Amino acid sequence: MPSSSTLSNRSSNTIQLIYAGGTFGSYGRPLAPLDADIFLPALQELLTEHNQTNQLPEVSWLDNKLIKDSSQLTSNDFVHFYELLLDAYAQGQRQFVLITGTDTLSYLGAFLAEAFAGTDMCLVVTGSMRPLLDSDVLQTYTVDANSDAWNNLSESLRLAAAGESGVKISFGGESWPAQTVQKIHSHDFMAFTGHTRAGYPNNSYIKQLPDTRRQHWLDDQIAVKNDIQTRAEQANIHAIYCLPNIPDILSTQLEALLTQPPCGIILLGFGAGNVPHSKDLAEALQRAYEHGHMVVCASQCPFGGVSDSYAAGSWQYDYHVIAGGRLTIPAIYARLLWLLLRYDTPARRRQRWTYTVNQSGTAIRKNR
Repeated sequence: MPSSSTLSNRSSNTIQLIYAGGTFGSYGRPLAPLDADIFLPALQELLTEHNQTNQLPEVSWLDNKLIKDSSQLTSNDFVHFYELLLDAYAQGQRQFVLITGTDTLSYLGAFLAEAFAGTDMCLVVTGSMRPLLDSDVLQTYTVDANSDAWNNLSESLRLAAAGESGVKISFGGESWPAQTVQKIHSHDFMAFTGHTRAGYPNNSYIKQLPDTRRQHWLDDQIAVKNDIQTRAEQANIHAIYCLPNIPDILSTQLEALLTQPPCGIILLGFGAGNVPHSKDLAEALQRAYEHGHMVVCASQCPFGGVSDSYAAGSWQYDYHVIAGGRLTIPAIYARLLWLLLRYDTPARRRQRWTYTVNQSGTAIRKNR
């Protein structure tokens, strides 16, 4: 399995495949993820065998040591995949497929879309709801005909081979910009959905990036690489979920976070972002802003996002809450995490959020 340090000698048209674990690579009784040293040779053999009839693109491997169940991924792990891709991109690679578990697939995809905004990278993230290999056949590694894994991988490889810039998630025969995707079913093959009306970061990707601009982008990333690693150790995103309780519960939950270093807080409101009003909650939101926290309002509804149409929701924006617009919860998490990692002050993070909202055309009102 070649390491990323050897990839500069390979054709840039080769798809760089990253295996990160998950259901896709599980096998046996009971099911457990196979080690990369076992799974990747088996997958390579299957790809070679099927390529004779399916005309799949050429594949190489990026050496990834981080293989775990996706429900266990942390911000440090997200940074690991960012750096793995960054190193390969710096060596001239442009087309990638990342196989990961479905639990946090949409979060990781949205984070990488934020991290590589403004580039010509083509990254497709996929996984499966059933393992690729048939555990009823223990004598040899055989593709499970009843699994969705092979089709998801094949479609992802073809999508990456097309080379369209951007980060996409491919699943169940469909693909969408990563920032729009969310998991909507816990075990059905059609587990994800998304849409194509995506603003930033999707609209920032460039079809063909001039060498000089690419180098400037890389120089900027390399300059803050150590800072990103350091900040990942304490970068936290919290969620506060509105329920039909007295508002004091929300203010108590928020107050408990105010002693922490500046972090991201997702306030999950009802409907279009409605949040129970109280004097204590308003004051807590004001203090959260003064402490450098970024509070973003999202909707508990899977579709539609938030608006300021109702007085029950619009009041919070007077206390520096940021409107999540039509962004999904994974996309809000991803943007908050990237801003915490990439920028060194609360003011710069808020400024960048405002810029991205203006770029995507999803602002519902000016955040005071």
